[in-house]
Amino acid sequence: MRMLVNLYQGIFGWLERVTDGWFLGLTARFLFAGILFMYFWNSAMTKLGDGFFGFLSPTAGAYAQILPQITEAAGYDVSQIPFLPYGLIVLLGTWAEIVIPVLIVLGLFTRAASVGFIGFVIVMSVVDVVGHGVAGATIGAFFDGNPSSVIVDQRALWIFLAIVLVVRGPGVFSLDWVLGKWFGVQHEAGTKDSKSLA
Repeated sequence: MRMLVNLYQGIFGWLERVTDGWFLGLTARFLFAGILFMYFWNSAMTKLGDGFFGFLSPTAGAYAQILPQITEAAGYDVSQIPFLPYGLIVLLGTWAEIVIPVLIVLGLFTRAASVGFIGFVIVMSVVDVVGHGVAGATIGAFFDGNPSSVIVDQRALWIFLAIVLVVRGPGVFSLDWVLGKWFGVQHEAGTKDSKSLA
């Protein structure tokens, strides 16, 4: 039995050592890029106004998605909605939907971007439930035996992916790592007491 325990610990100890400092961050960012990046990018593109400066004037659709009840009360005439605070909320929400995913995929300010992503998903979920009236099976619940609800199940996994990046960082294959090397910040690979930008 002792030999099996040693073999088990040896194999998985080796696996932990060879993946330390790069695997979790890279994998989390790869999965984010493959699963979530285009979803958020496409959603953000529907919110931008026309022309070069469209990023400064979100569409009526952006207002309807982010502030559904306020937009409906204004008869979908966004000129009737005050910029402060509502227009600013829509503008910042639209920018966040573009900037945060790009930062995560590039591995730039990854931990801060991942915290922002967690907040974004929580706000998005509240808007879906309160503003858009999503209910029932679409919301779902933990321990309900159905792993396919859009709000609780899927978004909990999205948030977990971001938590991995907050806790472990993006790893050595990231712009954070490059910046850390550039500015002389030590990285975590193998040392418990070193500081890391990544």
